[in-house]
Amino acid sequence: MTEPFNVALVGLGKMGISHLAIANATPGMKVVAVCDTSALLGGMVQKYANIPYLAQYADALSLPGLDGVIVATPTRFHADMIRQAMARGIHVFCEKPMTLDADTSGAIADEAARAGLVGQVGYHNRFVGTFGEAKRLLDLGALGRLRHIHAEAYGPVVLKPAAKTWRSQSSEGGGCLYDYAAHPVNLMNWYAGAPVTCSGAQMTQQWSTDVDDAVFANLSFDGGVSGQVSVNWADETARKMTTKLCLWGDHGKITVDRQEIQVFIGTNGTPPEGYRKGWTIKYITELTDHPAFYLRGEEYSAQMEGFVAAMRNPAGPYVNDFASGAATDRTLSMIRDSARGVVPARATAVLKPVPQRPAMRAGLFGWTLKRA
Repeated sequence: MTEPFNVALVGLGKMGISHLAIANATPGMKVVAVCDTSALLGGMVQKYANIPYLAQYADALSLPGLDGVIVATPTRFHADMIRQAMARGIHVFCEKPMTLDADTSGAIADEAARAGLVGQVGYHNRFVGTFGEAKRLLDLGALGRLRHIHAEAYGPVVLKPAAKTWRSQSSEGGGCLYDYAAHPVNLMNWYAGAPVTCSGAQMTQQWSTDVDDAVFANLSFDGGVSGQVSVNWADETARKMTTKLCLWGDHGKITVDRQEIQVFIGTNGTPPEGYRKGWTIKYITELTDHPAFYLRGEEYSAQMEGFVAAMRNPAGPYVNDFASGAATDRTLSMIRDSARGVVPARATAVLKPVPQRPAMRAGLFGWTLKRA
């Protein structure tokens, strides 16, 4: 039996507590320490979960036999914490976004690759079965030439002046762009690669004073693909935060969210196996494997299991590596620059459109070849 990987978790906020519960129940992973600036929170975890609490991050990294670290702190701390871990040869799972500076993210991705270390970013939507199925169909060429992507996310997150937390401070990585728009943008990068230009971006405020409440932008990608981003976390008409993408190609259309994928194959298209001409609808229940431990959604557990699988084979491909996280940070930076009137908003591409590949199936550990 393979010994579990010893991991430490730093940051006991909302996402940190969620990751702790999942990681501690994930096969192949053992949480050996938690770290946070709050002795109260850390002490509670130590008392009731019997996991040692360490006040200093350096002490956590110094633990004998530590294999990995889960970083769930405010974004402005990510770069330094990632680099401290990598300097000790420790694998890293980091919450999104990777950093607040695209150049720094790109450099860290290169450093992780040279060191042969796993660097994974917490964009959980890539582990959602419906979004993964959209990716598989695109790679099969089901839509023919891709022409346009519309990515949107709306929710009632901020409906009054917010208390002062890291999410309400731009210097901490708060705001709609980095906290929420990052998710649909990351999916756009997965489907179409890195954008070439961004124009007409707006970052508007409704309730917040230091951060944005809504983000709108136009993007262009290689091959003539156009894209639009529309995200608003102050939308009173939404029951909860939702993410949805629409993709148009010469041979059809895909509409996808967390619950279902709607696929239209047109007159000149060839339906992949399991699909037909016209509309086919598949639901998340058809496209999702059961994780070993469930909390919040299968995708949160699947990404932790993916982290374990990646640590077992650092050289192999895995979902949400640092290079893909850096590409999303680059796109977010382009949107921010365009909204501020910085021109031209043009990317130095760090992620190229993914080439055609054999049929794949979404699994708990990422993507595997689909058996005939």
